[in-house]
Amino acid sequence: MSSYKAPITDMQFILKHVVGLHQLEAARDLDDQMVATILAEAGKLAGDILAPLNHSADRAGSRLEGGKVVTPAGFKEAYRQYRESGWNGVPFNPDYGGQGLPLTMAFPVQEMWQASNMSFGLCPMLNQAAVEAIDIHGTQEQKNTYLAKLISGEWTGTMNLTEPQAGTDLSALQTKAIRQDDGSYKLSGQKIFITYGDHDLAENIIHMVLARTPDAPAGVKGISLFLVPKFIPDAQGNPGVANDLICTGLEHKMGIHGSPTCTMQYGDHGGAVAWLIGQEYDGLKCMFTMMNNARLAVGLQGVAVADRAYQHALHYARERVQGTRISEKNGARVAIIEHPDVRRMLLSMKAQVMAGRMLCYEAAFAFDRAHEGVAGAQDRVDLLTPVVKAWCTDMAIDVTSTGVQIHGGMGFIEETGAAQFYRDARITAIYEGTNGIQALDLSMRKVIANKGLAALAWLAEVRAGVQALNDQSVRNPLEAALRALDEATHWVLTQGQAGGVEAVAAVNVPYLRAFGLIAGGVMMGRWYAAAAQSTQPEEARLLAHYYIQHILPQYKGCIDTVLTGSSSVCQYQSAMFG
Repeated sequence: MSSYKAPITDMQFILKHVVGLHQLEAARDLDDQMVATILAEAGKLAGDILAPLNHSADRAGSRLEGGKVVTPAGFKEAYRQYRESGWNGVPFNPDYGGQGLPLTMAFPVQEMWQASNMSFGLCPMLNQAAVEAIDIHGTQEQKNTYLAKLISGEWTGTMNLTEPQAGTDLSALQTKAIRQDDGSYKLSGQKIFITYGDHDLAENIIHMVLARTPDAPAGVKGISLFLVPKFIPDAQGNPGVANDLICTGLEHKMGIHGSPTCTMQYGDHGGAVAWLIGQEYDGLKCMFTMMNNARLAVGLQGVAVADRAYQHALHYARERVQGTRISEKNGARVAIIEHPDVRRMLLSMKAQVMAGRMLCYEAAFAFDRAHEGVAGAQDRVDLLTPVVKAWCTDMAIDVTSTGVQIHGGMGFIEETGAAQFYRDARITAIYEGTNGIQALDLSMRKVIANKGLAALAWLAEVRAGVQALNDQSVRNPLEAALRALDEATHWVLTQGQAGGVEAVAAVNVPYLRAFGLIAGGVMMGRWYAAAAQSTQPEEARLLAHYYIQHILPQYKGCIDTVLTGSSSVCQYQSAMFG
């Protein structure tokens, strides 16, 4: 079983030379040495404490005993060390005990938690979304009561959105919240697929729950967001009496076994005490504050688990001796990394991870610029969010599958650990909005509804950067790719403006895939240009060329499908499936 080593050198280089961390006002006090120290210390916790628990937690899983969830052995101690070291507060508001570091700096740290132990990393990931919602939409009293504890990690937060009959279709939500004379609400209903809905890591769990009030209008316009603590805080702000809620079961899943995925029941004994977040019927707006945060984090999660699979496969390829070099008929037996096709697979894994990592950090950089009030930055975040979430998680499934392939038959055997990364990666394309929903979001909301402004602005900006590249073998393919994406984007716009949304919906997945492949290529071009001045320009040149020659060309089939493939989907009626 290989260990995990955080790719700190790559992270530092990307932050400084590709993304431009120090352009941020929030990073004004972060010199190179401080960045290096933060990443090194996070890497120690990830590699020494969290990574060794990953495989055992997958085998043991979380369990429900006497109505309480027990996490895998070692999780409580690891969480205590994580919390006491201050890692939970890295990106949060200093007014409530956070360190106030930009998300661009927090993302490499969070990547380490997800890569070393994805099941563990899910807990702080969901907590981050809850903190964001309270900080932006909560009352001052709610902020005073909850933020410091959530930021310190003494308490954790969740997102309670899904119900048995209401997954993507939130208009079908049935959970009810009835207003009380003191301004609180009594909430009742059931939620499913709630990550860390119950656990033994923290003193209290603060649930962010979507529900309807009795007189709410139908559909998504009648949804509100409520804060529902497991233990109601007392006058001193400490966990008090137990609220009327319980975890009634844990899901048996394909992957992320160490993370408890709970069915939560509210209000069986009169109603769980809840407090409104924001205004009534603003639940969708508040939810998207959490969801968009989580979607970027899930994209990063895809990069992380893909990198862990790459490291695992690389270790195996160096150790596994099979056959001789193809050019030597009677040569000595060699490690499989000496075989060209194995090197091709490893290069595919490494290049896609590198491109995805840079795209995630770039989105985080845009997020930070939006918080600093930079014009156009929020449009850039909105545009990149579905691309990051969907492309990086689809990439993770491909990369982790390749990791299994490199292991050969041993990859299909659980003891080697390769299969776990594949199983864990599979959920990333599903939760926090399936990747089909991300494609719909990109085409309908971020392109058509936006009149193409954000997409065309991005295209113009990156085209200028590509034109400045000196290496024509990188520049020319990227320029051709950007021209093709521009054509596809105008097709989406034209169809949408003419009412052809069904045609767009039929091909918006390949449109998003093309966008991701090309955006990844743009980031590789920027990285290569910066790396050409480094101590390893040949390695950078070869990796960039691999992406340009092997990964980027896949966009061509996607664009062809966008431009010509909608009719076969639209004309094939549901009854024809038999």
